[in-house]
Amino acid sequence: MELQESLRKIIHVDMDAFYASVEQKDNPELRGKPIAVGGGSSRGVVAAASYEARKFGVRSAMSGYLAKKKCPELIFVRPRFERYREVSYQIRKIFLDYTDLVEPLSLDEAYLDVTINKKGNPSATMIAKEIRQRIFETTGLTASAGISINKFIAKVASDYNKPNGQKTVNPDEVLEFLENLAIGKFYGVGKVTQEKMYQLGIFTGADLKAKSVEYLTEHFGKSGAYYYHVVRGIHNSAVKPDRIVKSVGTEHTFFENLVSEVFMIEKLDDISKELDKRLKKKKIAGKTITLKIKYSDFTVQTRSKTLPYYISDRALIMETVKELLYQEKIKDSVRLLGISLANLNNEEKDGEKKKEVAVQLRFDF
Repeated sequence: MELQESLRKIIHVDMDAFYASVEQKDNPELRGKPIAVGGGSSRGVVAAASYEARKFGVRSAMSGYLAKKKCPELIFVRPRFERYREVSYQIRKIFLDYTDLVEPLSLDEAYLDVTINKKGNPSATMIAKEIRQRIFETTGLTASAGISINKFIAKVASDYNKPNGQKTVNPDEVLEFLENLAIGKFYGVGKVTQEKMYQLGIFTGADLKAKSVEYLTEHFGKSGAYYYHVVRGIHNSAVKPDRIVKSVGTEHTFFENLVSEVFMIEKLDDISKELDKRLKKKKIAGKTITLKIKYSDFTVQTRSKTLPYYISDRALIMETVKELLYQEKIKDSVRLLGISLANLNNEEKDGEKKKEVAVQLRFDF
């Protein structure tokens, strides 16, 4: 059997249409209606869509103009990220009642390693069900879950019975599950890669499995080895509760393009205030300041400067941002500006690594 010798019990919890669901929960008038969180103008972008809107083909990252064209009844709601973080924190507290091995991927999804858990429950399937029920009772929102032997399969499985469902892939079902899976369902296979795989005659996991590692590396570079292993159920990445933040940033897309540096400074000052809040909350500082500029033709330019010392002070950050803005003439009107801080002072300290728990192949899921 082509599986790793040491198996774990991993749950991937994914909230259902999180931002949109929070808005519908907080505002009863929006319930049952197609809504999109984001901007509805020609400049706006959909950050999240309710399931009612998804039926019309509305998706995240879609322009507000196209979304409205697909669904004329679509209601646009401005995002409230502080509220989403508040709800996310409530959900995170529930996770930590079961295990300290929680790896958040974003505000609305996380991996949990429940191989050994605080409840002493041998069934990861029952734990996932209990967590989803508690999330609903606490927040009024639904979540979906995937349960399996590693993070890759758990994430794929969490999308299987959405919304408000779960899917368990037991150890002895893994290989068959992966072989029957459409290649577009593999986590890490985007639209471009999917199209390339189609051209190579790869439509399912079984087709992928039939290719040698040399063949896959030749056509997909370093990702080839990743595809070769995951289709065989091999994915040894551990759930990492203390993911090291490598950069902290904030950016804004504007409803109207900016053409004057004076207006840009005004917007960057607002962006720096948000960044300042995040830096204070995380209690970190950095040395590298990056200014991100997206022009009206969607080309992106970044300008960076690394200082000899750590900073987190907003005034000092803005001083450098202004310098970066004026270092070169703006080539076109601007639709997005962002500021980020990297080269942070939160590098991982030396210490003992936690021992991984080896688990027998057969155990209750």
